[in-house]
Amino acid sequence: MAERPAAAVDRRAARRRFERAAATYGAASRLEAEIGTRMLERLDYVKLAPQRILDAGAGPAREARALAGRYRGAALLALDFSLAMLLQARARQHPLARLGARFLAPRFAPLSVCAEFAQLPLAGGAVGLVWSNMALHWAPDPFAALREFQRVLTPEGLLMFSTLGPDTLRELRAAAGAERVHRFIDMHDLGDMLLGAGFSAPVMDMELVKLRYAQPRKLLEDLRASGQTLARPDRARGLSGRAFLRRLHAALAAQARDTGLDVSFEVVYGHAWKGAAMRAADGRAIVRTDFARHKRN
Repeated sequence: MAERPAAAVDRRAARRRFERAAATYGAASRLEAEIGTRMLERLDYVKLAPQRILDAGAGPAREARALAGRYRGAALLALDFSLAMLLQARARQHPLARLGARFLAPRFAPLSVCAEFAQLPLAGGAVGLVWSNMALHWAPDPFAALREFQRVLTPEGLLMFSTLGPDTLRELRAAAGAERVHRFIDMHDLGDMLLGAGFSAPVMDMELVKLRYAQPRKLLEDLRASGQTLARPDRARGLSGRAFLRRLHAALAAQARDTGLDVSFEVVYGHAWKGAAMRAADGRAIVRTDFARHKRN
C-alpha cells in the first residue's frame, strides 16, 4: 500500500476538548445524530447476527438502543477515549438498567470501555460488528485504528463506519485559514487503508451535507459545545485574541445569505468484512471443502 495519509490529531488535546464538552455534546452534535440514523438505515440491507457489538467512539452511546433492538441478545460495548462522555452515556440509561436489572441490561446498558482505538483492550475475534459513527477522524492514526478493528472482529464480521472527508468546514477554512481547521482524509485513501488493514470487499461512498446556521457565531458555538475545536499538533498555543475573532466573524458573515450561513460537511461512509480465517490458532492452514464438494456434485 502506498504511504498512507495521517489525520493530524493531538490525542491529549482532543480528549480534553471532549471531556469539557461532555455535558453539552448531545444537544450540539446534530450532524452526528443524523448520520447515526442514516447508518442504521443502511443496516437494513446487511444480513448479520453478531453476538457482541463494539460501538467505537460511542460518546453518549446514542445508537445503542437501536442496535440492541435490531440485534436482540447481542452484548454491547460502548468504547470512547473520554471517560466523561461514557459517564454521560450511563446517565442516559434507564434507571433500572443502572441498578443492574437483568431484563433491561441487554437493551439499555452497554458495557462502557475507556480506551484508544489503536489499543483496544479486547481479544482477537471478540466482536461480530464494529460500529463507529463520526469518530474515526479523531484517531491520531486511522490506519492503526482500522487494523485494531480488523483484529477484534470475528471471521466474516463487519465494520461499518462514518467519518469526515476533505470538503468538511470549507467555509470555516476559507474564513479562518487552513492551519486553523483539521485536515480530513479522502474517501479513496480510506478505502486503501481498509485493504491494507486486511479487510475484504470494502465499499466506500460519500455525501455532502449542509447545515444552516442562522448566525455565523452559532457554528462556532456548536463546535465548542460538542468538543470539536482545533486539536492539531501544529496549532498555535496562544489565545487568538479579540481582533482575530472579529475578523473571523466578519469573514463568515460575508459568506452568509439572507437565510443564514450554509456550512459543508463531507460525510464518508464505509463498510468492509473481515475475511474467513485461513489458519487455525496453532498455525495449521484451514482448507475449505464446501466448494470442492459442490464441484463433484
